[in-house]
Amino acid sequence: MQEKDFWNDPEKAKNITQKQKGIENTIEEYNNLFERVEETIEMLEIAENDEDMVTEILAEVKKLKESIESMHLKVLLADKYDSNDAILTLKSGVGGTDAQDWTSMLLRMYTRWGEKKGYHVELLDVNEGDEAGIRDASLKISGPYAYGYLKAEKGIHRLVRISPYNSSGKRQTSFASVEVLPLLNDDENIVIKDDEIRIDTYRSTGAGGQHVNTTDSAVRITHLPTGIVVTCQNERSQIQNKETAMKVLMAKLVEVKERQNKEKIEDIAGEMKDVAWGSQIRSYIFNPYNLVKDHRTLAEDSNVPGVMDGNIDLFISAYLKQKSSGLKSSEEINEY
Repeated sequence: MQEKDFWNDPEKAKNITQKQKGIENTIEEYNNLFERVEETIEMLEIAENDEDMVTEILAEVKKLKESIESMHLKVLLADKYDSNDAILTLKSGVGGTDAQDWTSMLLRMYTRWGEKKGYHVELLDVNEGDEAGIRDASLKISGPYAYGYLKAEKGIHRLVRISPYNSSGKRQTSFASVEVLPLLNDDENIVIKDDEIRIDTYRSTGAGGQHVNTTDSAVRITHLPTGIVVTCQNERSQIQNKETAMKVLMAKLVEVKERQNKEKIEDIAGEMKDVAWGSQIRSYIFNPYNLVKDHRTLAEDSNVPGVMDGNIDLFISAYLKQKSSGLKSSEEINEY
């Protein structure tokens, strides 16, 4: 940052200053925790039989445990793109109108999660459902380690409830897929040739200010060798939408390339499990009882309204611990 030409490239400078801020915040968080532990130890030494002080110490120990757990998770976020912003894409699956409604519920859940984390949440693209809900949507979630946390959410999410769209009042099972990609920095060495993409423009249909339905500002980019399609219609201009869509496309290509262990972008072909039975990572049961259960870690929470309001850190924590430790059962994970 002390280089004379540091600010010649504003976007690169922005990425570096964000990285610096993240490092400084981590150091500050560690130092604060260390001081709190020392102060608690000192309080223990003088507490003796003072019940009020002991109660105060126990309350602080509980808070310390939560803070240390939070920092422990950050230590686990050591993969290449974990510190990056995230692109989260939701798609409705089997279940008709219920599935589209379910997808809109998940969109709200992740939006609330991001807001509670203090992240910037931006809706990039949304396609409304035929009767209710949404068919698909994309969010950009910006903040330290957004991708590192949200990568735990990749997969198929299953809902079981009494359908409000079924006149017979029967239970309905619906599915939606969640795709999470890291937003790549501009200094990533990724080249997408002009003759490998097709760019279509169309009229925006969602929120976006005065330009909605008046100009062809929305952009759809198709990567011809792989068939991968990305869209963006939230920005106010076609140029901005194109830039955002290209970033999403690069993230998709890199993610698939690394997953398939390919050396070149042109060698890859995207693949996704069916958004249906047997492939879910988590079930949200609203009836006949209330329970959200992750099928990978066996972590569960009976506070369904809380989960749907964005309280999903329990599941993210269990996944990251399992991934880093190789543990399988929820008992092993909790002990770890």
